[in-house]
Amino acid sequence: MKQEEKYQLLQQKSEQALLGGGIKRIEAQHGKGKLTARERVELLMDEGTFEEIGMFVTHRCTDFGLENELYLGDGVVTGYGNINGRLVYVFSQDFTVFGGSLSETHAEKICKIMDMAMKTGSPLIGLNDSGGARIQEGVVSLGGYADIFYKNVKASGVIPQISAILGPCAGGAVYSPAITDFTLMVENTSYMFVTGPNVVKTVTHEEVSSEELGGAHTHASKSGVTHFTAKNELECLDMIKRMLQYIPQNCEDQAPVFPYQTDGNELREKLNTLLPSNPNQPYDIRDLIGEITDVDSFFEVHKEYAENIVVGFAFLAGRSIGIVANQPAFLAGVLDINSSVKAARFTRFCDAFNIPLLVLVDVPGFLPGTDQEWNGIIRHGSKLLYALSEATVPKITLITRKAYGGAYDVMNSKHIGADFNFAWPSAEIAVMGPKGAAEIIFKEEIKNAANPAEKLEEKVAEYTETFANPYRAAARGFIDEVISPEVSRIKLIKAFKVLENKVVVMPKRKHGNIPL
Repeated sequence: MKQEEKYQLLQQKSEQALLGGGIKRIEAQHGKGKLTARERVELLMDEGTFEEIGMFVTHRCTDFGLENELYLGDGVVTGYGNINGRLVYVFSQDFTVFGGSLSETHAEKICKIMDMAMKTGSPLIGLNDSGGARIQEGVVSLGGYADIFYKNVKASGVIPQISAILGPCAGGAVYSPAITDFTLMVENTSYMFVTGPNVVKTVTHEEVSSEELGGAHTHASKSGVTHFTAKNELECLDMIKRMLQYIPQNCEDQAPVFPYQTDGNELREKLNTLLPSNPNQPYDIRDLIGEITDVDSFFEVHKEYAENIVVGFAFLAGRSIGIVANQPAFLAGVLDINSSVKAARFTRFCDAFNIPLLVLVDVPGFLPGTDQEWNGIIRHGSKLLYALSEATVPKITLITRKAYGGAYDVMNSKHIGADFNFAWPSAEIAVMGPKGAAEIIFKEEIKNAANPAEKLEEKVAEYTETFANPYRAAARGFIDEVISPEVSRIKLIKAFKVLENKVVVMPKRKHGNIPL
């Protein structure tokens, strides 16, 4: 073969690989409102930076006539490139090739990229769009999934791992995204489930659609499997780009800090009137977050799930921080099973990647009831306690209003390692609310009074005066400073600056045993 012919062969093979499963299947993909694997990569990466690896890989299966169907790339596009100038590795499954099904070589390509991401300390992004294991390959394809799962676990806490579900993701395939740090889904075109609607109908006789069983809204609001939902694929890819702004390259890197210009006035007078005059009236904690963080910088995570707690990333004077905040506007901000697990997971991510934590507290306690107790609120609630106790990043707490009972301890109290604990004058730090406490402490006195209702009101006021304030805790040093709401941003900026070189030496151990 002449040199010119060799170059022509390379050109032909490259063009063949770029077509994936062919024009008809690409058109079918577009017809479903979905982009192709390569289109997704091009939109995700900075223009001209993507470098593909493994373009000419083909499967090795010789059963069921598969040896006659060879597609270059074998159903997954893998490589590296830049997002906003930062190196990332990516794999993008190609539904036009065997429905994106995972074969031995398909898995090998993904594993190679994962290894390279680990070696170079770079984020890994998976764009999932697959019908599952390639049935014709049998156990070999199942082994490929397990290889990927194993590497996901090895990479966990070492490099950020982000999974976008841009089509079907079923059976064993769901466990790789579940192990990664963040999962994104697209409304109406993506779904995840271990067993599909047909199996569900056969086993339990339930009639359910793919969307109801494992669609984006279902997993965002009911199961908590997905952290973000997008209206379309472009919005999903933009979310990934934005998320990366808050996250370092790897566990050895520090949280991003961007140049910050101030007008010299960091006071936030609106905070003085944020709280309602009635301590039992709700307010939206996002209003507080918006005031104390840089303008429009809050990037909420798990927004539709366990809405009684709010978690997400933000910038504070240009510094990336993670926020965990009780939400008085939903279930009064009470802690329950789902909110505890949601906050614990986010806390552990921030700690793994050196992102400082701000905890905003307005919590009346843990949610009572048989449903919570029987489903393990003790075990699940302790996950948040464990996560915040374990975290060694800078940890700052601001108590705005209620901090009652065990929930006071759990929400990053001084006792579990918080570095700075601030409270507003409106903070109420006590074992329980004034009414409940008065009914117990003054039970006999109230019962024997000429007017029990009037006596109860009197004793509630007495208890409130004595205990429902931040000064008892401040006297003990459990609160470092009681501050005016308007100076909250100033105090937090200074506190995080002071803590930027914080070092904690942990006892030698293999790992702790978090109450899973």
